[in-house]
Amino acid sequence: MADFLADSKAPLQPPPPAEDGWRQTHLGRLLGHAMRRFDARVLELMAHDVEVPLALSNLAARDQVTAAHVHITRHLALTGDRLTDLAQRAGMTKQAMAALVDQCEAWGLVTREADPRDARARRVCFTPTGLAWLQAFRAAVAQAEAEFRAEVGHDVATVVAIGLEAYAGGDASA
Repeated sequence: MADFLADSKAPLQPPPPAEDGWRQTHLGRLLGHAMRRFDARVLELMAHDVEVPLALSNLAARDQVTAAHVHITRHLALTGDRLTDLAQRAGMTKQAMAALVDQCEAWGLVTREADPRDARARRVCFTPTGLAWLQAFRAAVAQAEAEFRAEVGHDVATVVAIGLEAYAGGDASA
């Protein structure tokens, strides 16, 4: 026991450099890099889409639109949502989502309307500009997915998609 205590008080030594590569190449880090690359490509495609209103295209081209803004595009129901439901679906706090909605409302993507089921509540809804943005998002995602398939091959892309669906619990909305 004395030998163990003596060893535990010795300063910790970093692992040899050969054993350190895992920090840069583990699956979580690769998934994070892949997601950021994919989202950046989608935003780049949207910035150059002639169907996207010019003001929004300019914002996307100047990196003012971020992946966080895409949360609204991904999670807002076509019929609209209460802010709390939208935040929960996006995995964000209500306060963070409110700030995002404020910005998207200023850009003309969404509007807040009275909730017909609850006079005290407001619903976040897409505007016609927001629906055009949503369509551009759909086209950009399809193109980015096609580019991914072309880069890694159809079979690998299919296996990756199946594996990620399984890993995420089979819930594609997660």
